[in-house]
Amino acid sequence: MIAQYVMASFILLIITIVFIDIIPKCSDWYKRIHMGRCKTQSQWNQLIIHKSLQWIGKTPKIKVTDNTRLIFLDMLKGNYSKDTIQYWQEASLLLGVGEYIKNSNDQIAKKSVKDFLKYKFDEQGQWRERPHNIDAAILAYALMKLDFIDFKQYKSALDYTENLIKQHIGEDGTVKYRKNMEQYRYVDTIGFICPFLVKYGAEFNKSECIELSIKQIEHYEQYGMLHKTMIPFHAYHIKNKLPLGLWGWGRGAGWFAIGVIDTWAELPNGNEYKSSLEKIIVRFADSILPYQQNNGSWTWSLLRSEATSDSSTTATFAWFMKNASNINGSSEAYVSALNKGMEYLKLVTRRNGEIDFSQGDTKDLGVYSNQFNILPFTQGFCVRTLNKEKEVNIHVEKAI
Repeated sequence: MIAQYVMASFILLIITIVFIDIIPKCSDWYKRIHMGRCKTQSQWNQLIIHKSLQWIGKTPKIKVTDNTRLIFLDMLKGNYSKDTIQYWQEASLLLGVGEYIKNSNDQIAKKSVKDFLKYKFDEQGQWRERPHNIDAAILAYALMKLDFIDFKQYKSALDYTENLIKQHIGEDGTVKYRKNMEQYRYVDTIGFICPFLVKYGAEFNKSECIELSIKQIEHYEQYGMLHKTMIPFHAYHIKNKLPLGLWGWGRGAGWFAIGVIDTWAELPNGNEYKSSLEKIIVRFADSILPYQQNNGSWTWSLLRSEATSDSSTTATFAWFMKNASNINGSSEAYVSALNKGMEYLKLVTRRNGEIDFSQGDTKDLGVYSNQFNILPFTQGFCVRTLNKEKEVNIHVEKAI
């Protein structure tokens, strides 16, 4: 009897390993066959939009662990995925699909978004599950960017989000990444909170929110960069003002890029901070241009050409370059970098519309993922860039 129990347990273990460890690897291998075969920008756009609409209804869980064997043990320990990671996956998809709807008026896409909102928010416009970390602010920002709904019906959730950010303000007057990380300021926070604060502040006449957003950016520019460069470190220490983590972590630079460019876009014309942010944007754009690779990508470690290309970095930089190209006097090099970046992203798109080779979740300062796979965050920013109103034309199929 005991022998039968042991044998049954062993067989169950083998089946579990096959389904959780082996089948996903085989699936990735299969899906990468004949990737990047879209011939036109329109064909590619429809492919990645279709996948984004599938994901907005059921966003894939993004792994925290880098383990590739016995993954079920991480699942049992609660180390496989975290809700905080999902906020910025969902937000990016919402931003991308929202941009697509502006130009298409696609009713099916609208229904998908409305179903998602019903899942996330209750009838009073409040979060169904109230977030505890500031990561949720980017999802609140994505909600406010939807032009076919009245986002003010969700003011309870927006007010809650603003209050959540205020609860994270530290002794230096800037926002902490986590309440238990009092002494550190992370570059991720720029992307999480700054566009939301400006949009919320402008809509509800709260100038202090705009002031906080600008302060967060200005402090990071002052303390989170190496000397006079505009390439950010992962974080900095508020006491000794020394930077921490990797200098030139790709997605960290991407968080800075989207945080600054969206903050600038949300500032009302004539706002006193508009011109100063433009200067930051141009300096940052000029700083990252030399690190674009010949294939159009940026690597996960910007300064190392031998590092693996990262689609999440490339997608955020493409969005940044698209918008930076609209600043008066900006360089034509921004448009060229945009086109080359989008060409790379097209070439790493699977047949089913999934954009591949995004770096996995970061574990800690100096501890970066060595896994590269799908990431809804990348998908959303790629859709967002392709479907933004054509102030700057993107010619993906003709890019060098």
